[in-house]
Amino acid sequence: MKRSLISSFAGIGLFLAMAGTFIHGQAQSDGIVWKEFVNMLLENKMTLDRIRPVTGASAETLMGYLNKIKEKASRKELDVEPKFYRVENMLHFIVPLSFEGSKIDYCFSFLMDDHTWYFYALEAIFLRLDNTPPPPVSKFPDIPENQKAVHREEIRTRDLVYQFNYFRKEKGKEFALNWPKDGYGYFASAKIRVPFLPPSRAFILFLCWDQANLMGNNVTLEKLTDREAVVRIETIYFYLYHVSTHLKDQIAFDDYRQIFEAIWQDRAEKAGWKLNIEYEGSFPGAICIFRFSK
Repeated sequence: MKRSLISSFAGIGLFLAMAGTFIHGQAQSDGIVWKEFVNMLLENKMTLDRIRPVTGASAETLMGYLNKIKEKASRKELDVEPKFYRVENMLHFIVPLSFEGSKIDYCFSFLMDDHTWYFYALEAIFLRLDNTPPPPVSKFPDIPENQKAVHREEIRTRDLVYQFNYFRKEKGKEFALNWPKDGYGYFASAKIRVPFLPPSRAFILFLCWDQANLMGNNVTLEKLTDREAVVRIETIYFYLYHVSTHLKDQIAFDDYRQIFEAIWQDRAEKAGWKLNIEYEGSFPGAICIFRFSK
């Protein structure tokens, strides 16, 4: 009996040792993926056949973003040993980069297939819900307000683009551009929410409040009289097209811009304003200047 117990403990110990060796070996193998990826990227050896994109994106679009990283990110930033997480056949690396401005964490995701990695996705907004405490729980890991604003706008634009593409195919482009117009309702909200100003002024100040405090855009009211108003907006709407892989594959920029302009021209008209929209900035639509006149 005593010998049997000793044998059992020895067997368990051997199993745990083998399991530990396997896990350690897999972790080392997983860690090598990032170094291989960086070397291939910087040495111009990254090819489309090593990309299996997330649904909704194309390998060509993802390759475009990888080329942008190669051009703008420093070798020092890329040549690191990042935190990584394996989830089934996916491998995720968290890497801080500053190639789009201020340094933020990016999640590079790879699909593992028979010991070969394939680039899968790149994301700057990711939720660490893996850190959620066990139930019962009513508070969940969160992200900064500016990232939540981008997430909300991404949901809205996803629906706008889907509806535009559907109605354009079924009803034509004019119908598709008319579908999202909400000028009467938007002006009604302005008059109800801002009852202490004349309706035309209420509309201008309501849109500033709405775009800044609800939508999370950077807004500057540069001028406001009874006959003229100027509002400068850095819109998340156009920022999303600049940074998102899926939007470029779903809609041409000119159509994307026309949706934006159709909505705002309708809102201005219903509030009794004429609107001219100008664009400035480092990418198309980075800064929108709304010039209202009577």
